[in-house]
Amino acid sequence: MKRAGLAGRLLVAGAGALAARAALRAVTASPRAAELERTNFRGRNVTLAAGPALAVGAATAAALGAPSVAAAGAALVAGIGSGAVGLYDDVVGARPEQKSAKGFAGHLAALREGRVTSGLVKIAGVGAAGLVAATLLAADPDVRARRGRRGRGSGRAVDVLLGAGVVAGTANLVNLLDLRPGRALKAGLLLGAPLSAGRSGGLAAGPVGAAAALLPADLGERAMLGDSGANALGAVLGVALAARTGPVGRAGILAGLAALTAASEKVSFTQVIQKTPVLRELDELGRRPGGPAGTATSAS
Repeated sequence: MKRAGLAGRLLVAGAGALAARAALRAVTASPRAAELERTNFRGRNVTLAAGPALAVGAATAAALGAPSVAAAGAALVAGIGSGAVGLYDDVVGARPEQKSAKGFAGHLAALREGRVTSGLVKIAGVGAAGLVAATLLAADPDVRARRGRRGRGSGRAVDVLLGAGVVAGTANLVNLLDLRPGRALKAGLLLGAPLSAGRSGGLAAGPVGAAAALLPADLGERAMLGDSGANALGAVLGVALAARTGPVGRAGILAGLAALTAASEKVSFTQVIQKTPVLRELDELGRRPGGPAGTATSAS
């Protein structure tokens, strides 16, 4: 695969948009679409179909725009893998016996009782997808060059672990933001747009296109990402981040992700956004006005 210019990245973004829209229509028309119906924070009926649609669109388009076969495999594994375990949690996690376990501590407590929660499956699955993706990236010539002397032995192992942390950490962070219509997709666009430049830009251009295509349905409260879409979007963007950074860069990104994740346990991101005028305006931009709950009849 060759470095894509601006026109090439625009084509990749367009492919991501088309793939996401096509996948959304296919999921909403499937016989099991009713299993994805949920009630959002305002009591409106929405569908989680945007989640698997985004996972498919972002991952396939990122693979199309990847600078190497190894990077393409990393994008597919991260996006489809994280999206699949996220969808499992979206569906199984809605069952009454699963709702009692909240947060990582809750999932561990359930495991000590002999119960494997859907949330724990998701955490393990996203971590595994990140590890495989980082291992594949290690075969990319550009990534190997950035490792320099750390390209062998324990140095390579540490670099792979850092890459896996970046992929899984970005997936988790985007998922933490998916609490209001359009918020996670806007975050993905803000992160992905600058990453769309350079040799590895195609890895981010695909997710950007897929996210932009699904943003109107999310803002209009006709569809939402759920864990499937938020984890997939974050994971593919995590691959784009890992692909353009060496060990030091990955360590810095991972430290930032860990700090934000730790902060989310103590501080409500929604409250911070509401108290910050610029963030509040951006968060509410394009969102459907509040009012009586309505019923969504289409996710398109």
